[in-house]
Amino acid sequence: MTRRSGLMAVVVCALTMAMAAAHAGAPAKKRAKPRRPRKPNPAYAKITEDPALPRALLIGDSISIGYTLPVRKLLAGKVNVLRPPTNCGPTTRGLQQLDKWLAIGKLDVIHFNWGLHDLRLKGKAPNRTCRIDLATYEANLRKLVTKLKANGAKLIWAATTPVVDGEGRKRRNSDCQAYNEVSTKVMTEAGIPINDLYALLMGLGDKRPSVTTRDGTHFTREGYQLEAKQVADAILKALGK
Repeated sequence: MTRRSGLMAVVVCALTMAMAAAHAGAPAKKRAKPRRPRKPNPAYAKITEDPALPRALLIGDSISIGYTLPVRKLLAGKVNVLRPPTNCGPTTRGLQQLDKWLAIGKLDVIHFNWGLHDLRLKGKAPNRTCRIDLATYEANLRKLVTKLKANGAKLIWAATTPVVDGEGRKRRNSDCQAYNEVSTKVMTEAGIPINDLYALLMGLGDKRPSVTTRDGTHFTREGYQLEAKQVADAILKALGK
């Protein structure tokens, strides 16, 4: 071995030892914990129907998911309360999937809503706009109403629930009002009764924030119970009970 190659070997050996020492002293990377699978939402569970009872379908976003179970409890022994096993999202999703949701046999009542996902804000302040503009929302609603009427069930529109305004939040209550004005126009022209959940919550006045969760959009158990009572009453009224 030459003197030069011997020197190189010493250098390589020293570097290797230094890297090994550094690696040994470095903190070990924590392994990511595997995510626990989400428990299925009990509102999506398939119910055992009583064939002697009428069938009501709830269509709507996470607000309707929140009041599904209490509505079932209130109408136990009176009505089979069904819902799609999903968040029904904006009107665009409704147009894509409504035929599938309705393919569950004869229905007596359909209680439905779209709104909070349509008016959800996109973009950055101060130029944020709603996900689905008002004109498109109205056009989509009219198409959805045509499809729903073809089913033959009695229809009930649920007014979009209010939100509590706050900096950085994804929705504004002024938009809830504007989209409800449009939906009221569409449903009135179509002869569809309106279950005014917006008025129910706004009627709480200063108490409304106490039944609304921190995101300003969803509700506490108490809030969903209030909505469920009005939804159950609307369904019984549609059935003539």
